[in-house]
Amino acid sequence: MTTSSRGAHRTPAVLVLEDGRIFRGRAYGAVGATFGEAVFSTGMTGYQETLTDPSYHRQVVVMTAPHVGNTGINDEDMESKKIWVSGYVVRDPARVPSSWRSTRTLDDELAAQGVVGISGIDTRALTRHLRERGAMRVGIFSGQALPDEGTMLTEVRQAPEMSGADLSAEVATTEAYVVPAIGDKKFTVAAVDLGIKGMTPHRMAERGIEVHVLPATATVEDVYAVNPDGVFFSNGPGDPSTADHPVSVMRGVLERGTPLFGICFGNQILGRALGFGTFKLKYGHRGINQPVQDRTTGKVEVTAHNHGFAVDAPLDQVSETPYGRAEVSHVCLNDNVVEGLQLLDRPAFSVQYHPEAAAGPHDAAYLFDRFVSLMEGQRA
Repeated sequence: MTTSSRGAHRTPAVLVLEDGRIFRGRAYGAVGATFGEAVFSTGMTGYQETLTDPSYHRQVVVMTAPHVGNTGINDEDMESKKIWVSGYVVRDPARVPSSWRSTRTLDDELAAQGVVGISGIDTRALTRHLRERGAMRVGIFSGQALPDEGTMLTEVRQAPEMSGADLSAEVATTEAYVVPAIGDKKFTVAAVDLGIKGMTPHRMAERGIEVHVLPATATVEDVYAVNPDGVFFSNGPGDPSTADHPVSVMRGVLERGTPLFGICFGNQILGRALGFGTFKLKYGHRGINQPVQDRTTGKVEVTAHNHGFAVDAPLDQVSETPYGRAEVSHVCLNDNVVEGLQLLDRPAFSVQYHPEAAAGPHDAAYLFDRFVSLMEGQRA
């Protein structure tokens, strides 16, 4: 339930967490009520890419950077065709954007797309609370949607949880489409869309890859109908334990030995396909400043993340799987969470973070080159 309103920044708003903690502020964006999982993002830039990332479907994003909206909104930096976050929480929204690329304000864009937000609250205190207590359900209420505290808390606790949520089909394309190679075409890749970001096929197109983006419901037969040199599984929202269909498709790809690359949700799908479990992180990794070590080179990269689940695989040993030996290739240096997997006997690997990284950093862009090398090796 949302309404767009000029002057929404003067309308009282309340944020209610499922454990009963309450923050009071002002409406930002649309006025109304919204629910989702409260998570925080540590990026100091790239808010437009965050908002339009399908992986944030059904999540209320808390921005840890205090000033948001400074560069307004443009039509070039979208990662998809719409804003996917369920709600948006900022401390000090910009009153006037300052960028030659800006065509409208963030406040107006949120209102136009019906995204309920709140501003003027202590986002540092809220972030500390989520770090201590973990990600949890939340509601934002403003305007006529502002009932008494008891009613708000009841409504928040009735909202669906992220654990057990099967969401990829809700954000993926329903029709296959093609992103042509930039310059000479070298390879064809079938990309299974589980919530793909626009920059991902662009990064492949820059390397001479023609990308056939397929719906999340695509079968193994659909994948191989495009005669791919490689297969890609994208990022996406939800609990990987529910993703039985993508896991089945990935196993079909592994059986055929086609070069395979997965990002984020795709990493979790590969983990499940290999026989590993997955689990929900306490508060997840979200932002553009997470340190990850590539164990194959020893290099430490600053990387972009957006995940609340992780793969449960042993860090200190090579594992035997139905598709040969597998090992953890990347690890987060903050908490030793698995950030990448690779097969040693087949051309397949994945990472939990985002090497396409709009708006940055670009430390991990080489992973697309690694995918190209796998396809070159298979062709040779």
